[in-house]
Parts: sequence; structure tokens; C-alpha cells
Amino acid sequence: MRTAFLALGLAVLAASPAFAQRVIRMVVPFGPGAVQDTVARTFNAELGQALGASVVVENRPGAGGSVGTALVAKSPADGNTLVLAAASHTLAGHLYSKLPYDPVKDFTGVAYIGNSGYAIAVPGNLGVNTLADYVKLAKSKPGQFNYASAGNGSATHMGMAYFLARAGTEMQHVPMKSTGDAVNEVLAGRVQGVTSSLIGLVPFKQDARIKILAYTGAQRSRFMPDLPTVAEAGVPNYKFDSWIGVLAPAGMPKAELDKLNAAINKVLALPEVQERLTRLGVETGPAMASDDFQKLLRADYENAGVLVKASGARIE
Repeated sequence: MRTAFLALGLAVLAASPAFAQRVIRMVVPFGPGAVQDTVARTFNAELGQALGASVVVENRPGAGGSVGTALVAKSPADGNTLVLAAASHTLAGHLYSKLPYDPVKDFTGVAYIGNSGYAIAVPGNLGVNTLADYVKLAKSKPGQFNYASAGNGSATHMGMAYFLARAGTEMQHVPMKSTGDAVNEVLAGRVQGVTSSLIGLVPFKQDARIKILAYTGAQRSRFMPDLPTVAEAGVPNYKFDSWIGVLAPAGMPKAELDKLNAAINKVLALPEVQERLTRLGVETGPAMASDDFQKLLRADYENAGVLVKASGARIE
């Protein structure tokens, strides 16, 4: 009898909060295939080991990333709910007339991961081989071409909208649920263009169904050095890329913030994690303190306002 009571007592203790393993939600505000989703899954297991917790990647797509991001903004600042964010986070603050959170004031910058470049791609059967040819064809058929994105307000939406504004032409926007879905629309020939992260396009480098025309960064990517930049290919003063980082709700205690920052930076320095990120086309940077990442977030918010104004995009 005493053995039975002992076993029961141990079972109750194991099930109690004090003995249960901590669960940290890493919210990705876009669907599978998006930059944030792919990056989050490159290091969540190692981060869990470093923190003695279970780090679960949770996709919460919708409204250009604002659905999942709002969920995190309203969560307790205890370090158990994080968001894997990118440029779309700060862009949303200027794109949407009504956003249920402030992209800067309602968040704490936890850790910087790196930068991800984008590329412009078109169907392989469109009959163009250069970006200049693409712009010329689009101008000959104003408003008749469509382009896909990961959703209204996403970085893939803004990258193309800004490109079209700089190129002086127009296309119809077709919002999808994820970057993967947007690329699939190009592969199937149902739309005539996409601005996708390099992560989403590298697997199709040799696929005849798609033609990658130009890279959106200021310099050529070391992952595809033969690909010209958009500026080199005929649309001057165009640059578009995205930071990637981990954010938490505002007001997190400094001790917890420092603990998370140290754990993420430690994990990102692991050779196997570095190798995975490199294969995904992510340009990793040096370890960054949370205060410095918060400054980057504020500066990028200001830059996002300039880009959105130049693109002419607005979402009610």
C-alpha cells in the first residue's frame, strides 16, 4: 500500500508545474516556407537544450503577419512567448491604418540573427531572360500582369511593390498564405512574378519552370554571385533586404532578457547552426546585445516609413 501511495505521489509531482518542462512558443506570423518559419526551425531544438525547455515553433499566419504578432504583443512578458520577426514587422506599422500593436513600443528586441536577401523571379515560359526585358514587357501590358506574395503587408509584397514603383510600371497583387504558395503560383504560371526570399528560390535554381532575374540587395549575394542586383539590372537606387531576429513582449525583466539573449547567441554560434543558416541564404552577423538590437528595430522602423511612402502601398 505504501509503495502505491509513493508511486502516486511521484506521479502528482511530475505533473505539477514545478516539475514540468518549460514550454517556450516561438511564434512565426507566416505560414510554412516563409523566411521566419524556415529560420526558426534551424535552431529551436538547440535553443531548447540550452534553456532546459521545449521550444515549439507555432505558425500563426494572417493579415501580413499582424495576427501572430498581435498574439505575442498581448502575451505575458515572461519569456515563454516569442516571435521570429523580420522586415515585415516594421513595415506593417506604416502599411496598416489600424494595427493592434506598436511595432517598436510593444516589443523587446531579444536577439539579432542576421539578414536575408530577396530575389525577383518570373515563370520560365514568360519569354524574358533579364530584368530589363521583364520591365519592358510589363510596361507594354500595364496592369495586365499579376504578382504573388506571402500576403498583404508581407516583405514579399513590399519588395515587389517598391520595385514596381521604382521601375515605373504596375501589376496586380495576388496575396497568398505563404512564400511557398506564392512561389508555387509562379511555378504553375498562374502569376507573372514574385519577390521571394533567397531561401524560397535557391531550390529552384535549375528548374526550367522559373527564371530568377535579379537580387534585391545592395551588393550581389555570395550565395548566387552570378545573379545581378536589381540596380545593376536597370532599376537604379533600389535596395530591399530584411533583418531577422527574435522579439518578445515589452516589459520583460532584464534578467530573463539577458538569459534569452545569451542562450540564442550561444546557439547561433554553433557550427552546425551556422551551416544550416548559410545553406538557407542567411547572412549571419556578429552577436548583438539586446539593447543594440532594440536600436536596430527603431532605426528600421524609420527606414520602413520611407520605403512604404515611396512604394505608394497602403492597407486599410
